[in-house]
Amino acid sequence: MMADTTIEPTLASLSERLRVLHRQTQETPLFNPVFQLSLDISRKLESGELSIDALAGLVDELEAQSLDARADRLRDLLAPQNAAERLAGMTGPTDDFDAFRAFWEQPHMHAVFTAHPTFLLSPQQSDAVAAAVGNGEAASVSDPHERPEITLGYEHDRAMAAMANAQDARDRIVETVLASAQQAFPDRWHEARPLPFRFASWVGYDMDGRTDIKWYTSIAFRLAEKAQRLDRYAASLEAVDPGHTMLEQLRGAAARAHASAAEFAGDLSDPADLSAAANRLTADHDDKLLSLQPLIDQLESEARSAEGERAVALRTLAAAMRADGLGMGWIHFRVNAKQLHNAIRTRLGEAADIDLSSRGAIAALRELLAGVEPQSANFASLAVESSTAVRQFLAMAQILKHIDADAPIRMLVAECEQPSTVLAALYFARLFGIADKVDVSPLFETETALEHGGRFLDLLLAEPDYRDYARKRGRIAIQTGFSDAGRFVGQIPASLAIERLQGRLAEAMDANGLNDVAALIFDTHGEGMGRGAHPSSFEDRIEWALSAWAQRRFARAGITLEPEASFQGGDGYLLFATPDIALATLTQIVAHSPAHTNPDVPTDPFYRRTDLSLDFYRAIKEHQRDHLESRTYSRAITAFGLGLLNETGSRKSRRQSDLSADREMSLRQIRAIPHNAILQQLGYPVNIIAGIGSAAESQIEEIGALLAESPRGRQIMRLVRASNALASIKTVAAFGELFNSAYWASRPYRGTEQHLAPACEALAEYLIKDDRNGVFRRLASRLRVDALKLHRLFELVPDDDPHPERESVRRAIGVLQAVRLALLQHMFLKVVSVPAFSRANDISRTDVLEMVFTLRIDDALAQLRRAFPTSFPRKEDFALEEAGDYPRGAGEGYAAIRRDHIDPIEQAYALCLRISTAIANEFGAHG
Repeated sequence: MMADTTIEPTLASLSERLRVLHRQTQETPLFNPVFQLSLDISRKLESGELSIDALAGLVDELEAQSLDARADRLRDLLAPQNAAERLAGMTGPTDDFDAFRAFWEQPHMHAVFTAHPTFLLSPQQSDAVAAAVGNGEAASVSDPHERPEITLGYEHDRAMAAMANAQDARDRIVETVLASAQQAFPDRWHEARPLPFRFASWVGYDMDGRTDIKWYTSIAFRLAEKAQRLDRYAASLEAVDPGHTMLEQLRGAAARAHASAAEFAGDLSDPADLSAAANRLTADHDDKLLSLQPLIDQLESEARSAEGERAVALRTLAAAMRADGLGMGWIHFRVNAKQLHNAIRTRLGEAADIDLSSRGAIAALRELLAGVEPQSANFASLAVESSTAVRQFLAMAQILKHIDADAPIRMLVAECEQPSTVLAALYFARLFGIADKVDVSPLFETETALEHGGRFLDLLLAEPDYRDYARKRGRIAIQTGFSDAGRFVGQIPASLAIERLQGRLAEAMDANGLNDVAALIFDTHGEGMGRGAHPSSFEDRIEWALSAWAQRRFARAGITLEPEASFQGGDGYLLFATPDIALATLTQIVAHSPAHTNPDVPTDPFYRRTDLSLDFYRAIKEHQRDHLESRTYSRAITAFGLGLLNETGSRKSRRQSDLSADREMSLRQIRAIPHNAILQQLGYPVNIIAGIGSAAESQIEEIGALLAESPRGRQIMRLVRASNALASIKTVAAFGELFNSAYWASRPYRGTEQHLAPACEALAEYLIKDDRNGVFRRLASRLRVDALKLHRLFELVPDDDPHPERESVRRAIGVLQAVRLALLQHMFLKVVSVPAFSRANDISRTDVLEMVFTLRIDDALAQLRRAFPTSFPRKEDFALEEAGDYPRGAGEGYAAIRRDHIDPIEQAYALCLRISTAIANEFGAHG
């Protein structure tokens, strides 16, 4: 470091210092400006010139700036200031009633509010971002550090709040549509049944990967949703007519639902408690409302004889009831295919051991379906059932029987790789008499499912039982997911494989004469560029999940498309943070409606030149697979365990393992969203960028020309550019320097930082055999070679989305990374300076060091506080008559060790996690 360098802990000063340091890479290519800045900060921190409190003030500034960046991104994506104008343009003058009606009666999208672990921001931070989006001012947070415990109940509350805002926005759209129709078509406007959006949620109903949700928890949530929606219906009606006769019925039904929700929210493990709650729910009563159809008919009848705004308001309420039913929206249960397999084997008798992927299994299930006789069930059936999958069907049956008889229920099946799994689900739906109300939806997300999905669909749609079921339901439902697909084959190959699968569905439906049923495609993409959502525009966001090519395949086959997309956790709910923001989101969706596709658009050359595009796809996928199977990649991703991430959901991010297992942690132990989030935190979204340059290398001129000419190709490159604009290979390499024994041995060289010499020597000695320095260096080298090829490809494809502020964003991320690297060095120096202590509970000092190096900080602090207690019994605590001199003096215990070593580790780690939040904000999402 230059002798005259001074560091003020502000974003501006550190950004400028980083800019200066970057110049040195021209002279010394291996020079790492991010790590050098971290060393600058570390030296000031360890010398006492810079305090942890001063760094906390800097983190406050960085955190506030990152919230502004997130608000700016959201504002650019949604253009909320233009939402009213967009809505007016969509519902403006027209002379074709039938076209107007058709446009608004088919949902433009089903929006599903899911709760994957992305509740990164506190409620106060989310509110601040929402306020900034709305008023265009800087985000202001009164208490940014307070984070609630993220329980399933918390997630459900946030989901319902987002759905309520979405409902308000949809009401405004419907009201505007009806008012426009009333004006333009006074004789026919009552014929219109606008239903521009449906909403749904799986929060509280998703059993895939978790065992902590009791069956009666799902019942309680559904009852609470019913009560909340009835309250909202009553409030809407009261605003139209405070004396309306229907209010008493709505409020009575709401009160009854509230009471039952409270009962089912308790512990119902005691048969007596369950019996009492179940009997009250199932008993006939005047307030037991199971269908809204009579109320809808009454409201629409009243509207026919009403005038002006009252008529529109009554029909707007009727439209909301038609869309949502007796809940905040529809619901999605989810199980894993293995759970269904275990359940169906008990019904197959002598064929129980059959390979469920075989044709014999299909034949056995065909026979099972032919002989199924519906069975009634009650809440005792649920209480005694041990199979998770069967319990889900029983819960669905009880919901349809006693809570909402009209709204259909989705049954999502994760890791579904063979048609027999869907037939097994259909068997249980028939067994409990609910096949006419349940849409079984296989999830295609694993590499195997995507590769063989076309054959899967051909076989499934050829089954007479399934075709009959689909016609009765009026739709075929599938689910495609980007999370695991993006992790195991890369985001670009995943998107291309998913669109090909969607196209195969259109082919299979056409081939089997199923053009008369709808195709419901649920794309569970996420909100971050690492989880399937495109950051460049809302049009790109929609088409990334359901491409224009796939949309046209259904349009040309005459198949109605029901597009569905997830809005996940805190990320997705920001798009519905207020009714105004929700209106901006919904109008953007309508403006780029995937449900209304022009089939006559010329074919994109990306799909004509398959000799190039298929080779490009396969080469990227192979490159991504090489990373996934590489010990270098998995070791780098798991080098810090999950310690770089905040807790962001109620579902565990990884399976539990002991300390020794951390070094050999498999990427398959980490769920997809944390995996993508770690890539952001390490500074390089490998599963988006890696492989693009290498895949184009052999035919770079031809592939460059194709991507430049193709709308789909340009869209792919916009995603890659957006991700690359935030990426830093130097940062990846900087993390490796933390484990570089030579760095620690050299740091106090020639008399510098002599006060750190013992700690640095201890770290240098400990890390001699550590593999992480080499791992990060090898990964950075591989990424660098691929990036050189990518930049050659960039030169051949125009930049559609140039952002002059990108460099300042990159620098802000660089400062965040440097500050965190300094804090990590602080933690390493502190823990290695802790005095030796005796082994206890099979935990040694070496184990504690490794806990800190893998950022299992809570575990490390617990062990250190056990080894160095500050609260212990004193002689004066005892009222003894016998005299005793020993020990003399009060004794200070280990207060100094706590103060000087243990507490600073805790303080530094808390700042590290806040920096993780800020980095995620700069990327636009968690994961």
